[in-house]
Amino acid sequence: MSVSGPISLTPPWVRNSIFYQIFPDRFRRSQRSESAPRLQFEEWGAKPSFYSYQGGNLQGIVEKLDYLQALNVTALYLNPIFTSAAPHRYHTYDYFSIDPLLGGMEAFIDLLHALHARGMRLILDGVFNHVSRGFWAFHHVLENGRSSPYVDWFYIHDWPLRPYSGAAGQQNYAAWWDLPALPKLRLENPDVQAYLWQAVEFWTEKGIDGWRLDVPEEIQVSGFWEEFRRRVKRINPEAYIVGEIWGTGKGWLDGDRFDGITNYALGRHALGFFAREALPAEPMDLNGHAVRRLDAAEFADQVNQMVRRHDWEFTQCNLNYLDSHDMPRMLHLAGGDKSALKLMQGFQMTMAGTPLIYYGTEIGMDGAADPDCRQAFPWHNESLWQQDVLAHVKWLTGLRRAHRVLREGRYASLQAHEDVYVFKRFLDRELVYVVFNVGHAPVQVQIKDPYGPQQALILRDGANGAFVHSQNGSSDPFTLEGRSLRILLRQD
Repeated sequence: MSVSGPISLTPPWVRNSIFYQIFPDRFRRSQRSESAPRLQFEEWGAKPSFYSYQGGNLQGIVEKLDYLQALNVTALYLNPIFTSAAPHRYHTYDYFSIDPLLGGMEAFIDLLHALHARGMRLILDGVFNHVSRGFWAFHHVLENGRSSPYVDWFYIHDWPLRPYSGAAGQQNYAAWWDLPALPKLRLENPDVQAYLWQAVEFWTEKGIDGWRLDVPEEIQVSGFWEEFRRRVKRINPEAYIVGEIWGTGKGWLDGDRFDGITNYALGRHALGFFAREALPAEPMDLNGHAVRRLDAAEFADQVNQMVRRHDWEFTQCNLNYLDSHDMPRMLHLAGGDKSALKLMQGFQMTMAGTPLIYYGTEIGMDGAADPDCRQAFPWHNESLWQQDVLAHVKWLTGLRRAHRVLREGRYASLQAHEDVYVFKRFLDRELVYVVFNVGHAPVQVQIKDPYGPQQALILRDGANGAFVHSQNGSSDPFTLEGRSLRILLRQD
């Protein structure tokens, strides 16, 4: 059953959220899981490999909900949790079951209920472009060849199939990025779509709060994502649908497909400005996108384009990323410079859009490209935590939770010169100025806001409560230390 017509409104709860991304195998291993005491996992905290399991599970997430709420997190995005034969679980072989290594369906229900009891939300990773060679229908084709009724679920070039051919591209069926372990589904087949719609509806009816959709640009079947939206929104009109888009959301955020995209552009721009000293002289490739050093004016221009690229309600629902499981951690890219990381976190938490924290970034976890960016969270050794980074993030998330203007306020760039960048967020009578100094030396700053309130204002520092006075759209000059930011809120 489908509902005709696009649904244009985005869920209001999203733009008021702070998301936290969890790579389940590496977040927390609970001994309450039935599998944890019995099965042999790698030692927690061991250097990860592409095939290593460290035994993180869903019960482990439940046990750390107090920690997440203290971080002001209100919603979780989990990397895939359906049954799979890979620690990252993008090799799905059963869309209707939760991986037993994660605790199975019982653990999933416990987690979902625990989150909802705390007023928190959960979105799952939907991987519908490809499956694993252990996927039940592909296995049926392996066993029965041309006689299998599922032969048209895949793109098969010749016989017999070679699922363990070794090198990428040597298999004789279409596979994602030519990886033999990942046969591509023939999504134009109505039977394949019907199967996937059943799975999507099954989990949406279970009560999840939305979907993060893997590589949606690679699914080009006409009407597929429109139908996906109709089916999800029919069950839960408030469900959040966000697509993994590394570029712009042009064509995806028109009200008939997604509510938001994974806004990696924010992290790339932030890296180019706040960590420019760590970047090479020539532009650096980051997942197919160039990252180059930016001065203040260039950075402001990039941010202005990012904010204005989509209709405002969709801009507010874009997930603002710094880093993720698909890229080196931001501290690594910044050359280990914690001041750069803190400035980027300050930018992320005050910018228009919905912030997402990749697990461990809040404690300054480091890591190069996959699999190093997927290390185990160091619950076992808090000496590895950067406590100053954690305190900084808690301060930022607390401000965002406390002030609606930081969640929903409009954005305007005010100053971008040399080492200083200033922007404001404004909503009704609420007003906040965010001021950055990326240089190492203190600077004198005077905020000039010609289109803002012209009456006398008192601005309160969000960190120490100090006051800065403003009149006729200009603040009193103040000193901003090197490699620091100030968040100044209108004080009535």
